[in-house]
Amino acid sequence: MLNKWEGIVLKSRAYGESNKIVTLMTKEAGKVTVMARGAKKPTSRLAGVTQTFMHGMYMVQRTSGMGTLQQGEHLASMRHIQTDIVATAYASYIVELVDRLVDEGPEPFAFDVLLQALNAIEEEYDPEAISLFVDWKLLPYTGVQPILNACASCGSFDGEFAFSFSQGGFLCHRCFHQDPYIIRLSPTQLKLIRMFYNVPIDQIGKLELKKGTKQFIKKIVTTIYEEQTGIRLKSRSFIEQLERTPILTRRTTNEESTD
Repeated sequence: MLNKWEGIVLKSRAYGESNKIVTLMTKEAGKVTVMARGAKKPTSRLAGVTQTFMHGMYMVQRTSGMGTLQQGEHLASMRHIQTDIVATAYASYIVELVDRLVDEGPEPFAFDVLLQALNAIEEEYDPEAISLFVDWKLLPYTGVQPILNACASCGSFDGEFAFSFSQGGFLCHRCFHQDPYIIRLSPTQLKLIRMFYNVPIDQIGKLELKKGTKQFIKKIVTTIYEEQTGIRLKSRSFIEQLERTPILTRRTTNEESTD
């Protein structure tokens, strides 16, 4: 059966002298793995459309097992992501996270999150902030369903709030006693976490946040992934290494805040 799917390349690896095995996140079929014959050759019509981050339309011959990529037409080459090291680092983290969390079968929500995130980074939105949107939105794929709209204990909507790992979400000040290790949140931090979880990426403007604010919220969600689900990504280690280098330090030193 020949299928025409809209997809984004999550990763590709060499297979033999001239072929590639390509993992696509598709809108119609979810995550699929295909053989791209001859794609390693620079002159191949499949060479460009099988690069990581590529957004395109793909014709896939599929019977059982791995499909075969017959042809592809690029919709967006993500040139900024391909050439800017910081954009590349965060985009790599996002595609690796999607690859780890999403199984085969249609997952339109995950596809939309991925596409919106890559488009935002390509349009030079803050890639660190965009990665936080993806972190929070994809948590349910790990089996974690954080309670963020009200107190996880009493259901209250008002008062001071903190984050509780043991209770799986926000606790109001009336329930702080239930967890001695709560992380207190300012009203701004509370609002941002809810925004990251609930608001579609393509509905935000040019979001500018203090580095400290992003790091604080990232620490919470990273702890959930690493301590509660056991997920540790190679690309996160690269980002941490990059953050210690002058190229990123110069970029973030003079960040202005609107949070």
